[in-house]
Amino acid sequence: MKERHYNWNYLLSVSLVSAMGGLLFGYDWVVIGGAKPFYEPFFGITGNPAMQGWVMSCALVGCLTGAGVAGWFSDRYGRKKMLIASAFLFIVASIGTGSAVSLAEFVIFRIAGGVGIGLASNLSPVYIAEITPAETRGRFVSINQLTIVIGILAAQIINWRIAEPVAPGSTTMEIMYSWNGQTGWRWMFYACAIPALVFFALMWLVPESPRWLARKGKHHRKAHTILSIIGGPEYADSELPAILETLSSSGSKVSYRELVRKPVSGILITGVIIAVFQQWCGINVIFNYAQEVFENAGYSVSDILFNIVITGSVNLVFTFIGMFTVDKIGRKSLMLMGAGGLAVIYAILGLMYFLNIRGLPMLIMVVTAIACYAMSLAPVTWVILSEIFPNRVRGLAMSVATFALWSACFILTYTFPILNHLLKASGTFWLYGLICVAGFWFIFARLPETKGKTLEKIEHEFDTGKSI
Repeated sequence: MKERHYNWNYLLSVSLVSAMGGLLFGYDWVVIGGAKPFYEPFFGITGNPAMQGWVMSCALVGCLTGAGVAGWFSDRYGRKKMLIASAFLFIVASIGTGSAVSLAEFVIFRIAGGVGIGLASNLSPVYIAEITPAETRGRFVSINQLTIVIGILAAQIINWRIAEPVAPGSTTMEIMYSWNGQTGWRWMFYACAIPALVFFALMWLVPESPRWLARKGKHHRKAHTILSIIGGPEYADSELPAILETLSSSGSKVSYRELVRKPVSGILITGVIIAVFQQWCGINVIFNYAQEVFENAGYSVSDILFNIVITGSVNLVFTFIGMFTVDKIGRKSLMLMGAGGLAVIYAILGLMYFLNIRGLPMLIMVVTAIACYAMSLAPVTWVILSEIFPNRVRGLAMSVATFALWSACFILTYTFPILNHLLKASGTFWLYGLICVAGFWFIFARLPETKGKTLEKIEHEFDTGKSI
């Protein structure tokens, strides 16, 4: 077989621009954790668990909305236009949240940012999957996870550097009238507007997804041109017919009814369970409720902000490892490693909380959990979701899976304070450990391996009932 030569600089540039949606997703998602000790006194919700939980999780209402409409709108108007819309929402949300003078305003703009997250989390990996060659698709789609992690780390570092030191034992009123309580938390949100503006400007320069263009019959020539830029005329001549073949069996019209027909329904169920498991494995509580997690481990507010930066740095390093192993080791092996590894780590972490072991040993176990997640479940889930669904329904199916993911995230985020109160930290992490055991067995029994296969080959094998 003749070796193909791809335009790697072009692919990398386009993928990095579209993956900026992931960077903004990561920043917007985590920035609230560092601002939490300061905006809560400002808005007078300290000591009110119901309001604290709502403000922390309200962005997920927007995430669900964005994920719910992303499939339909992206199938109708294209991946590119909806990514531009998400960039605009990030700009509006970052400025609006930082400028809020009432809790209602704060919540409204957090929800707007959540819509941006819902769109970006759905469309960035889909766009990259649809534009990259099969043999490196996993690595390129993982760029989206890498930018999410960079966004998370950026938010953690910016929160840490903006916040002035908080004296141990400071009262709520002292924090409220400090620079942190009046101004500092606002700049944590404002900072997101800069990369959002860059994302908005650069997205106008990237091409539309060739697979989306192929689905719109009148755009075949444009699709061929983009594929030629990626891999040359021969690549375009072989790839475009394969894409059109997978679309011709059902035409270009797509409806949600198609998602409940076999074999799509079985693929969708697998995708939804994988998406839900990525959230219910529990790792996101460490990012969203870092204050509570590290307070239970004996750390002060200033120590917590620094510890969060440590966890973010580890998250970044091990994401690189995941990126460079996903196309070598394979999706299924990494998912099994992540689920099994977290189950063991949570068993130990829960025992340490139970025995009241505090300080550095606890930090080491938390960092180990993040490392395990970062090189497995975090990037690989998005790779799997971006490639297992058929071309003709990919937008809608990805929308359903992403909606399920954010629904699971809402439940996780909202229930953690309740579980932490009822089961204590030890029982809560043991519960997450049991979920990881269940996830391990599901992945082992149901998840196919898709490493190194074109999107069209994956679809053909699902359609013909062959085992992948």
